[in-house]
Amino acid sequence: MEVILRADIEHLGSRGDLVTVAPGYARNFLLPKRFAVAATDSNRKIVEQERQSHLRKEAKQIGEAQDLAKLVEAVSITIKRKAGETDHLFGSVTASDVADVLALQGYNVERRKIQLDEPIRTLGEHKVSVRLHREVTAEVTVNVVRED
Repeated sequence: MEVILRADIEHLGSRGDLVTVAPGYARNFLLPKRFAVAATDSNRKIVEQERQSHLRKEAKQIGEAQDLAKLVEAVSITIKRKAGETDHLFGSVTASDVADVLALQGYNVERRKIQLDEPIRTLGEHKVSVRLHREVTAEVTVNVVRED
């Protein structure tokens, strides 16, 4: 059965693609969840209009994310933590801590968008990636200093 995708579906296709799938998959999953529509001429025109609208919105979001990335990359934040004599922190600095300090400086970034492989556990300067959009990533400098 041929259907036109209305959303990006992993291992199948992206929005606006014409794909051939098993009739049961289309009837029981794609069509009820509105991930796809039947491939008729009228639906093709409607989906193409939706795709164009989606591309315009996506371009606008990417532009806004790039502007925010330029601002965020210029920011250097300082976090104070208690540390031992070997510059090892007693606790750790997490993505939540970085998001809180950024919010205090006026940058509202969700905690989930801050990419830390593991929490920061040492004093010093660290680079932290912030994923503002699927295609836009910025780096923030985090200085972890000893609390007096």
